[in-house]
Order: sequence, then C-alpha cells, then structure tokens
Amino acid sequence: MTNDTVISVRDASIFQTDTAVLENVNFDVLKGEFAYLIGRTGSGKSSLLKTLYGDLPLRLGDAMVAGYSLRKLSRKQVPFLRRKIGIVFQDFQLLPDRTVADNLQFVMRATGWNDRSKMKKRLLDVLMRVGLGSVETKMPHQLSGGEQQRVVIARALLNEPAIILADEPTGNLDPEVAEGILRVFQEINRSGTAVLMATHNYQFVEHHKARLLKCERGHLLDSAKETVRLSNA
Repeated sequence: MTNDTVISVRDASIFQTDTAVLENVNFDVLKGEFAYLIGRTGSGKSSLLKTLYGDLPLRLGDAMVAGYSLRKLSRKQVPFLRRKIGIVFQDFQLLPDRTVADNLQFVMRATGWNDRSKMKKRLLDVLMRVGLGSVETKMPHQLSGGEQQRVVIARALLNEPAIILADEPTGNLDPEVAEGILRVFQEINRSGTAVLMATHNYQFVEHHKARLLKCERGHLLDSAKETVRLSNA
C-alpha cells in the first residue's frame, strides 16, 4: 500500500455469515478517486463495504484501509479505523430524538472532539459544505429525505476522511433529489476525498462516467483492468 492508496485489497474472500459471496478480490482505490460499486441485489456489494469499514471480519486474503490492516483489525481498533473513513448509509441512521447539531456532536464526542467552539465551527462547516446552512436546530423528522441524507454526508465528513464509503445513498430518494446528492459527492470528490459508492442507479453510471467495480457471479470486475458491462448488473 503506497501513500497514494486509500484501499488495497489482495486475494480476499468476502463472507456473509458462513458463505463466501466474493472470492479472489483484488483492487486498489487511490486518494481522490471516484468509483461506483455495482451489481445485483445479493451480489456482495454491501458485504464488501461492511468488510472495508470493519463491520464484517476479513477471513481470507489481505486488505489495508486508511492505513489499517483488516486481517489484524481488533474490535477495539474499529472506531479508530472509522475516524479515517466516512460511511453513508441508505437509511440515514440519524438519532430521531436529537437535533441535527446534537447528531453531529454525538459523533464528534465519540471520536475524540472535546472543544465546544471547535465542534460548533466544524459542524457548521460540514453542513454548509453539503448545502445546508441553517438546519442545525431542526429534528430529523422536520427534514426531507434529501436533507436528511445531506446531514448524513455532513456527518461522514466531520473527521476529514480519506475516503467515503456510501452504500446505496440515493436508494430511498426520488430521481431529482438523488441527482442533487450525487452532485454533493462529486463536489466532495473534487476537493480530494475518495468516494466508493454502491448504487443501483445506472443513470448515474451512464451519465456521470467513473470507474466501475462490479460484483458478478462471486467475483469483482474492475473497469480499470477489463471491460465491465452494465447488463445483468
């Protein structure tokens, strides 16, 4: 793994419970790169992402993510790995009984922030970055789905991650809102943060070209190495 590599996976098998859903996985993601992760439901996309952020163990092969070896990763190290990466989920996972500011501050305190003035400045900075200038006092239920997802992206940006791992971040959003969320990811990527985004939205893939990683029949195809077709995705 070089200084320009955020993720490096070698000869890995990705498991869901006791079943290997992907085998012989080999790929790198470089700093500042944008890549789509595609494939049918059940093909291994979410399991791969969960392995990369330490939710599932890596049993076979080797992988480095943001400087952490997944084969050697202990449960105690998982929070430290997640300080180096940003994670965006399809279902938001915001705390419903807390304001937007409280949701962000909860994560900041959990990852070592303790200076209130710096916390306030950082949460306002990340909210502005995703196009939300005045929602910090609102509750999640007062926001639209697109606004909630922007808050989730802001939360992922709090610790200036080297890469954002996004698992179907527009899956619950209508097309126009989804397009806006993609633009947020593209802007974040242009600022130097790598993005690996799992998606079923093939309009994105066709109209906003980027590298493709495709889970298909137990293997990961990489458009950096071979032709990857969207058909049967």
